[in-house]
Amino acid sequence: MNHDDTAPNDAVPRAALWILVPAAVATVLGLILLWPVGVEDTAIEGFGTEVDGHVVSVHETECEAVDAELNEQLQATVCGDVLVRVDSGEFAGEQVILGIPSGPGAPVVAAGDDVILIHTPGSVSGQQFHIIDHDRSSALWALGIAFALAVVAFGRWKGLRSLVSLALTFAVVLVFMVPAVLDGSSPVLVAIVGAAAIMLVSLYLSHGWNRTTTVAVLGTLASLVLTVALAEASVRLAKLNGVLDENTTNLAMQYPIDMSGLLLAGILIGALGVIDDVTVSQAATVDEVAKANPRWGPARLFKSGMRVGRDHLTSVVNTLVLAYAGASLPLLVLIAAANRPLEQVITSQTIATEIVRSVAGTLGLIAAVPITTWLAATLARRDPKPREPKAPKPKPPKPKPPKPDQESWDADESPYPPSHLR
Repeated sequence: MNHDDTAPNDAVPRAALWILVPAAVATVLGLILLWPVGVEDTAIEGFGTEVDGHVVSVHETECEAVDAELNEQLQATVCGDVLVRVDSGEFAGEQVILGIPSGPGAPVVAAGDDVILIHTPGSVSGQQFHIIDHDRSSALWALGIAFALAVVAFGRWKGLRSLVSLALTFAVVLVFMVPAVLDGSSPVLVAIVGAAAIMLVSLYLSHGWNRTTTVAVLGTLASLVLTVALAEASVRLAKLNGVLDENTTNLAMQYPIDMSGLLLAGILIGALGVIDDVTVSQAATVDEVAKANPRWGPARLFKSGMRVGRDHLTSVVNTLVLAYAGASLPLLVLIAAANRPLEQVITSQTIATEIVRSVAGTLGLIAAVPITTWLAATLARRDPKPREPKAPKPKPPKPKPPKPDQESWDADESPYPPSHLR
């Protein structure tokens, strides 16, 4: 088949299905085999029950000098009582008097605030309820509705499909991935299967069943496999165990979880959101170039697509590193305040973990550009020869007007005989 006889279209190439179908089948089998079944048996009791509450009134008083040292440790500047109405649980409707929350990060409450209480019947202090946080459900619902309306208003039908794919993404993470890790499954396997499920569902639901989406799926799949390999090699090389702070320490003590595997899973899920953005952009770019230049071959399409990919990659790499830096900003401030030598800071496990996250995710992102561009340029030429337009049927000749009949000529109607008209 010559390149001159080809023209790009939106049909899914048959060659791509040889990879796509087995990947989809393997993903479904992975979901079935790794589906959590005993998560409820791993729950740890004794930490209290969260209930809703409403602040009726706040009575502030001066902190007593006897407790000056304790107040200084807790950074308490205001003392007093809070009257709270319990709105859920077995004590719903009752009012309780609690102390004003104090300490770093303690919520500042006022009359009329909705709060979250924790109920601990066996508390040593004898106080069964404590204010632990504000109830932000109303604010979050308002922000979520505003976000959904903005997406639908701008993207219309595609925006609505993207919202559905976002909801399914959260469902995969919360219903499958997190419970499967708690159930004792390998975090890496769970992350691979979950990422594949998210990719297949979200990309096809958002962009439709067509050539561009299929190329993006194949490029994302190849890039994720490479990212897993690079991340695992980096974690082993740096000897990271995944226990970084108080949260990961408590998690490792309470549940039998492979923390280094959980670290790898986090790197994979974090990279997925950026990789699929790059692959969709590259696939769409090459597809548009192929449609505008149907005589171009794969080499020329690849070269043209890579020029766009390099510009896109430069900005996305910066975005990925800034995302990791922003998430670790409190840690960076704490390290700067400690005034430790730079060598000790970089080689510490916490900073080394963030470096590995950034490097592994960036390497997978860099690989996604040439892989997807090559796939798009190659598969763009796998089209049947376009049909030649049919020649228009010749129009029948117009009938000539009939000649006047000599016998029907009436001398009263015309002064000229038919022979004169001819």
